[in-house]
Amino acid sequence: MTRDASPSPVSYRERLLPGPSLFIALVLVIPAVALVLTPINGQWAIPAGVLIYVILAVTFLLLSPVIIVSDGRLTAGRAEIPVSLLGNVELLGAESLRAAIGPGADARAFLLLRGWIHRGVKIANVDPVDPAPYWVLTSRHPQRLAEAIEAARAA
Repeated sequence: MTRDASPSPVSYRERLLPGPSLFIALVLVIPAVALVLTPINGQWAIPAGVLIYVILAVTFLLLSPVIIVSDGRLTAGRAEIPVSLLGNVELLGAESLRAAIGPGADARAFLLLRGWIHRGVKIANVDPVDPAPYWVLTSRHPQRLAEAIEAARAA
């Protein structure tokens, strides 16, 4: 009797969720919507503002991309690449991230950025047929992401 090969466990998974400060700032939508709707129907102004807030908050949560290293592949949002086609992984702090995506950046690079995360990784792409020379991903845990990529490449 043979066993079916089970998929390897995920070695890294991170959802790039907005921080609490974005949701706190988003509360300002409630009075803004209420101010606009009060002349039309004051009774529905506050409930409509709360509804718009909830819709925006849920949208931010559902549209947050995920970075996964599993089964020998790196998935960043909708993009996917085998880790065997990745080269050097460089950790980026706030300043080096700004430089990596700034005016000197290659326009062909693959970027998965979220403005509320100020560090990340720059990963060389050694695939000869892929036009993107490197990937830049924001991450709250760039060291763990780099270690997961290295471990997946070694496996």
